[in-house]
Amino acid sequence: MLNKYPTWKYLLLLCILTVGLIYAAPNMFGEDLAVQVLPSAGYNLTATTQETIKQALSQENIHYKKIQAEDNALLIRFSDPHDQIKAKEVISAKLGENYIVALNLAPKTPAWLSFLGAKPMKLGLDLRGGVHFLMEVDVDTAVDRRIESEFSDIRNTLRDDKIRYRQFAKTTDSGIIINFDDKETLKKAEESIKGRSRDFDVTVNEEEGKYQLFLRLKQNVIQDIKNSTIEQTMTTLRNRVNELGVAEAVVQRQGVNHIVVELPGIQDTARAKDILGKTATLEFHLHAREQSTNAQPGSTPPPGTKWYYERDGKPYLLYKREILTGESITGAMVGSDDRTGRPAVVVRVGGAGLSMFKKTTLENIGELLGVVYIETKTDQEVVNGQVVKKNKKNELLISIATIQSALGSQFQITGLSVAEAQDLALLLRAGALPAAMTIVEERTVGPSLGQENIRLGIISIEVGLGLVVLAMLVYYSVFGIIANLALMINVVLLIAILSLVGATLTLPGMAGIVLTVGMAVDANVLIFERIREELRNGMSAQAAIHGGFEHALATIIDANLTTLIVGIILFSIGTGPVKGFAVTLCIGILTSMLTATTGTRAIVNLIYGGRHVKRLRVGI
Repeated sequence: MLNKYPTWKYLLLLCILTVGLIYAAPNMFGEDLAVQVLPSAGYNLTATTQETIKQALSQENIHYKKIQAEDNALLIRFSDPHDQIKAKEVISAKLGENYIVALNLAPKTPAWLSFLGAKPMKLGLDLRGGVHFLMEVDVDTAVDRRIESEFSDIRNTLRDDKIRYRQFAKTTDSGIIINFDDKETLKKAEESIKGRSRDFDVTVNEEEGKYQLFLRLKQNVIQDIKNSTIEQTMTTLRNRVNELGVAEAVVQRQGVNHIVVELPGIQDTARAKDILGKTATLEFHLHAREQSTNAQPGSTPPPGTKWYYERDGKPYLLYKREILTGESITGAMVGSDDRTGRPAVVVRVGGAGLSMFKKTTLENIGELLGVVYIETKTDQEVVNGQVVKKNKKNELLISIATIQSALGSQFQITGLSVAEAQDLALLLRAGALPAAMTIVEERTVGPSLGQENIRLGIISIEVGLGLVVLAMLVYYSVFGIIANLALMINVVLLIAILSLVGATLTLPGMAGIVLTVGMAVDANVLIFERIREELRNGMSAQAAIHGGFEHALATIIDANLTTLIVGIILFSIGTGPVKGFAVTLCIGILTSMLTATTGTRAIVNLIYGGRHVKRLRVGI
């Protein structure tokens, strides 16, 4: 029978529509102002923490709507922006540096929708704003590390060439000073050093019977080190942003030693701040079993060893010399321990450190191997009226286990919670930062075009959409109503898919949605005009409907396919706003092809299918 769908096809379309309505619905509920509290590495949120926050807010007479725990984080919701900002300051002062406190926007999605995984669509910086970080990179430390490396290499070079020196020391201005006993030795050393490296300016001092060499890194070398450090930091930050799943993020250099990071539509600002700001890595140390026999915890450790502590405070004496560092780690992913089922991080090792790691673990089967998590933070202290920055290392023994066999290119780290395993794997995949970094500015970025311009833009979209709907209704009467209904379903499905994939909606993305709406209507116009043509050729109503949909389908597919190819190319080679436009365009093309052909035809079949229609009016 013409124009009749089987029952299963109607049920399938109904299921698609239901799923679309469910996952598009969270965008209708809006958001609450919120403050998010996230513990730093090695700390956990407890009932005491929550009670402390409640008491602090109560003492300051700050009103809040609700406090809820989510994945080892606390979310405090507010109705008033002044209460939100004041609460952040109060909570930060009360909890101290062991907790990250950040402003956030929390969706008001009902619990049953959240249980189904339905989340609202993220909005970009030009629509809702986002988080802006200004990072300061400690490039001077990178220069000092280069001097330290050259210091050892030059000293070894002089020893290999049997050139005796009296004193070998570093200066405060990125240089090295070497004292000799006589002029002849001085000349030999000068020739040896100049032949070894051209990165130094070498100055000879023979005044007052002194024989000295001053070595200073050339200015262009220092600048190259600083530029390289900034570039490596930006690469690592981009990797971390990608791991966070933030779309259309901005990571760009500002000045000599600053980097700007903008995260549009970010939902978890506290975790973003925690992940982006960490200078973290791993070190693997062998247990000093023999020395620990007579050593007392907390006492001065024997030479070449150091006390490391687990979360519960249990001490272990490990050798200072690491047998593997985070630089040799090529990959990491979250898994589970085969024996206990607890979370674990599966680590892959490569590069120059792999062979030494294999050899050392083979020679120490039966000994304990400790995994030390090292996080570097930059603290500011006021000394003599000036702000002085100092790097502070937090070292935590996160795992210690017996070496059962020689460890190869892949092994696992256990003893972590789920959140800790996820964060550690993320940091190891993204790479450790090459230098310490401080977040010197954190603020919420308002919409770049202003709220009034955005309001007018949305009004223009609504007016344009309303005129299209009205035109279809007037020109095609009943079929216009069907087309408008399919158009609304198309918009619902488009929003649902954008919400599901976690896309960030920007103004270019909105332009893609408007273009999609026009293309969806265009497909219906092709179908309806073809039906009218079939009626003019003397076909019956049922045959005209069938022929209209069948004959217009090839034209619709051709037109949409070529546009889809262009959209894919834009997404592949474009950046920022271009990608935002391409994403909504490509998804919109797919949904419009479904609703303008299958969806529209399903509604037409329900109204006219299987009936004897004497007269079919398609338009005026």
